[in-house]
Amino acid sequence: MARNEQGELTSIWTPANVITCVRIVFIPIFMLLAAQARDAAGAIVSPAYSIGACVLYILLSLTDKLDGSLARSRNEITDFGKFLDPIADKLLVVSALLLLLDEGYVSIWVVFIILLREFLVSALRMVASAAGEVIAADALGKLKTAVTMVSLCGFYVAFALESVGVTPFTGWILNLSQVLIVVAVVLTVVSGIQYIWNARKIVFRV
Repeated sequence: MARNEQGELTSIWTPANVITCVRIVFIPIFMLLAAQARDAAGAIVSPAYSIGACVLYILLSLTDKLDGSLARSRNEITDFGKFLDPIADKLLVVSALLLLLDEGYVSIWVVFIILLREFLVSALRMVASAAGEVIAADALGKLKTAVTMVSLCGFYVAFALESVGVTPFTGWILNLSQVLIVVAVVLTVVSGIQYIWNARKIVFRV
């Protein structure tokens, strides 16, 4: 139990934090499945691994906001959760992007821009936190995250369908996923600029 008889938190191992840790543990498993599904030439050699990677990534994506919502609904917000949850979110996106980069489905600039924005926002949050300020995620940032996750899931759905020979759908799903990742990059840049603008009084404070 994470609470004592008085209802006070006595442990960091709340249900929300357990979910966050499970997500992080399963990210390398997703990467292993996705990597083993293809040979050095990029051809799918294991439908089971490809389907497994797809299902696992979708499940991990669906739990992206579950831990945070659970912590708030149960009033079990902890510093450990605040620290770990953003890391899990970023690892989930970066792991898929690195695999797609290695296979040639996304440009290195896509990865660079997304990583740059995440580093900048993380740095701004630390500066704001040190100043006793909180800069909440806005609607544009949430939209960016949603579009990114849908795009990345789309790639792995296409790979899974291709692995079992359902080829009529793979082409347009891949094309749609590539369009969405471009949209995600645009939203990444715009939301990053907006985030910096909202934090300007903190960052440029004398």
